[in-house]
Amino acid sequence: MNLRLRISQIRKSHNGDRVLDDCSFFFEQGGVYVLTGPNGSGKSTLLRICALLERPDSGEIAYFLGQERLEDNIFLRRRVTLVLPQVGIFNTSVFNNISYGLRVRGAGRSEIEQKTAEMLAFSGLTQKRGQNAPSLSSGEKQRMGIARGLVIEPEMLFLDEPTASIDETNTRLIEEMILEKKKQGITMIITTHDRAQAERLADKLLMIRDKKLVSVPA
Repeated sequence: MNLRLRISQIRKSHNGDRVLDDCSFFFEQGGVYVLTGPNGSGKSTLLRICALLERPDSGEIAYFLGQERLEDNIFLRRRVTLVLPQVGIFNTSVFNNISYGLRVRGAGRSEIEQKTAEMLAFSGLTQKRGQNAPSLSSGEKQRMGIARGLVIEPEMLFLDEPTASIDETNTRLIEEMILEKKKQGITMIITTHDRAQAERLADKLLMIRDKKLVSVPA
């Protein structure tokens, strides 16, 4: 895995109000980048732009594999995954929710079983595999969402407020999941308004200040 991301002079407005102004940064492969700032500062918007789910008004998003710049196509989009807080939960089992990305990619039955079982164990949800996903607690739903993002083995994972509005136990479990995946070389870009959490997780701490992306000294 050697996927890198460069954003250059990103600008974005919503309903005529400027949200992001001249945001530039180079995300190297590996490690955890944490983007912090108050609610409404543009963190989630920038994350969606980086994940190719929203277009900026101007500026450039460029992904590189080694020195080769990648085209924006389905092959690139399968290398990156965005996990939003408790979004897209299907009215079916936890197993089927986590395995969804594998099934749409045409994975075989044995691969689906193996990789989904691994993610169930990794997220602490093995005992919940047959449970209807909407009945999970908020924290369990968020762990399931992260597991669903990871099961397809992305090279870059975006997490938008992964522990917002959940209890302390699930917050700790999710932080442990993030730190464990960091050891495996996955690049993660995470938003949070919790500065203490940002400092616990971040290899590189970033902040949106006055609509610009700035690096925060350790």
